Amino acid sequence: MTITKKQFDILVTIAQSTGRLSQRQISELAGVSTGTVNKTIRELESYNLIKDGFITKKGLAALEPYRAKRAVFIAAGFGSRLVPITLNTPKPLVRVHGKRIIDTLIDSCLAVGIEEIYIVRGYLSEQFDQLLYKYPMIKFLENPLYNEANNISSALIAKDLLKNAYVLEADLLVYNPKIIRKYHYTSDVLAVWKDRTDDWCFEIDKDGYVKKEKVGGINCPQMVGIYYINSEDGKKLSKHLEETYNSPGGKEKYWETVPNQVYKGQYKISVRLINEGDVIEIDTFRELKDLDKAYDI
Repeated sequence: MTITKKQFDILVTIAQSTGRLSQRQISELAGVSTGTVNKTIRELESYNLIKDGFITKKGLAALEPYRAKRAVFIAAGFGSRLVPITLNTPKPLVRVHGKRIIDTLIDSCLAVGIEEIYIVRGYLSEQFDQLLYKYPMIKFLENPLYNEANNISSALIAKDLLKNAYVLEADLLVYNPKIIRKYHYTSDVLAVWKDRTDDWCFEIDKDGYVKKEKVGGINCPQMVGIYYINSEDGKKLSKHLEETYNSPGGKEKYWETVPNQVYKGQYKISVRLINEGDVIEIDTFRELKDLDKAYDI
């Protein structure tokens, strides 16, 4: 069955609680008024999606189409800005305070029940095998063109896996695992609000959806390389990635420009704001040394 956004927000809040919540608690957690909570709970009870303050089996079934089912990690690149450490180690496998960067992402996915995990690898690909000791569920996808094309080549290899899926840059260091969520009402992308940025950022519409992707901006959300793609958008994206890749100049594109620029208007991607420091991208070897003094030798 189809549920509204308000019904979704409250149903997810109840589903993820370890105990019975008051309406005021639901209001605070879901970010809606107590009046909206009262009305929506009556609706959910009438559909038998909740009973006595708890989600029912029918309620869990109603949330199933919105559940993140898999994660695809884009991990094929060289990581040139982190030389010299990446001369012998792929950037996602670089350790920060003893923990591999990619582990923070994988652990965050596993914490919300995402156990179907794919890693698209290329540079020093055999080194990723070490992950299997800790994460035997991982499946690897090989990208032999990682050195000839941009990250669209990695997304293209995984094009049939992008429904109900997280697509993550594998070199992001996660400090707040709660940024990875089990349920999503729409496709979304993580972003941090910036007063000024020279990085990739968005113009958004009044409802918080991506209107335009661009480089540099003032008072705008700066993109973090973690997307969630729902089933409907995943089906379109599979076709659009292939069409874009095979078009003139397509191999030079980033995969996320396909929904945000090339086929702009055909996707509804919500911008989900997180806090500065929830996740960090280490761009340079100097930044790595500043973060972990073990490298400052």
